Amino acid sequence: MTIKQFKDEPLSHYSYAVVSDGKMAIIDPSRDPLPYYKYAEEQNAEIIAVLETHPHADFVSGHLQIHEQTDATIYVSKLVDANYPHKSFDEGKSIKVGKTTFKALHTPGHSPDSLTFVATENSKTALFTGDTLFIGDVGRPDLREKSGKTKSKRIELAKAMYKTMQTKFNDLPDHAFVYPTHGAGSLCGKNMSDAASSTLGEERRDNWAFKKQTEEEFVEEILKDQPMIPAYFGFNVDLNKKGAGNVQKMKHAVSLKLNVSKVEKDITVVDTRDEVDYKKGHIPGSINIMARGEADKFETWLGAIVKPKESFYLVLESVDKLENILERTAKIGYEKQLKALITLSGKVKAKSEDLELSDFKEDKSKFTIVDIRNKSEVEEGKIFKDAIAVPLNELRERANEIPGDKPIVVHCAGGYRSAAGSSILENKFKKVKVFDLGEDIKQFN
Repeated sequence: MTIKQFKDEPLSHYSYAVVSDGKMAIIDPSRDPLPYYKYAEEQNAEIIAVLETHPHADFVSGHLQIHEQTDATIYVSKLVDANYPHKSFDEGKSIKVGKTTFKALHTPGHSPDSLTFVATENSKTALFTGDTLFIGDVGRPDLREKSGKTKSKRIELAKAMYKTMQTKFNDLPDHAFVYPTHGAGSLCGKNMSDAASSTLGEERRDNWAFKKQTEEEFVEEILKDQPMIPAYFGFNVDLNKKGAGNVQKMKHAVSLKLNVSKVEKDITVVDTRDEVDYKKGHIPGSINIMARGEADKFETWLGAIVKPKESFYLVLESVDKLENILERTAKIGYEKQLKALITLSGKVKAKSEDLELSDFKEDKSKFTIVDIRNKSEVEEGKIFKDAIAVPLNELRERANEIPGDKPIVVHCAGGYRSAAGSSILENKFKKVKVFDLGEDIKQFN
């Protein structure tokens, strides 16, 4: 049994290929299957199975495309009620991939239909835990309240997770490797380790969820301080239950327009360029969600600010960025609502002013300060005591809560999100100056 881990850095997503005796299984794949195909060629292996731990909320899976292109069987719990060709794979069942045996464990908590896959070959055991067991944490139980037909409440799922942690892993050995579907930085949990894998023994020793505690204590801990839920999460759950279309075909259907200076008035424009370039010139009404590299959480914030099915344009720094930006947009299933990718002409009129930092430091009372960090971040302490707190993912809807009687300064924790937040408020306040504190926030926190 050879295990290959693939990482999608911006979404902190791990997927896996397991090869044994010339056969290969893929677990929780990303939208684009080509990296798995390349690995199969390198290993001279035939892809025969795709295993889905649950319908994912934070990314679109490529399971249906893999099935259509390789004839691999998709295995998923019957509780998913999946609308794509598949075989039900639930507790008590097993399959063989080469000489590796996969068994399904029903491990509800993050979702009611979550599975953990136990892979064994000779003396080696590997657990593919999906969003149930992370390294140092467990999956959040509050993502299924508004998605599709599933109306499971967070408390019920939190209690299910408690039972899962108390009972489902008891008969498995300490030496079993733990391979989760997410790591630190994912919104599917909190306080996850930077480690990409672990062993069950290490998790029993170090993970809070394995500690001796009452159900009430567990539920209280798992529900507190959970991060925001982006608008696209429920949309992705539903899409993954249906199965997404061929990603290469979908991407190639998107138009490209060059040297654009204006678009239709009522269509959202998302500008992916660096904030320095954005401030020098952009299309009026744009939102600056930067996608400079993998460190930028572009996918998350695109899906948090732009709503599912909302039409939008994407502004590119250059055509060299086209494939990368399309790929990142398709990861969350937003390529269908993308009107076109555009580059800008030199005639764009809108500009953004830079904040005179010395003026702000001298008298902060002359400004309305808007803190766009997440609720859990603000609860840990405000950076400016008089700041108005509105999370970035809610800012478009709640901008009218912010007074327009003096200049506005927008800040986050490190400077990335405030570029988007200040651009949103610029669109709201036409007669009031809006400034992005940007990375200068580091001088105050």
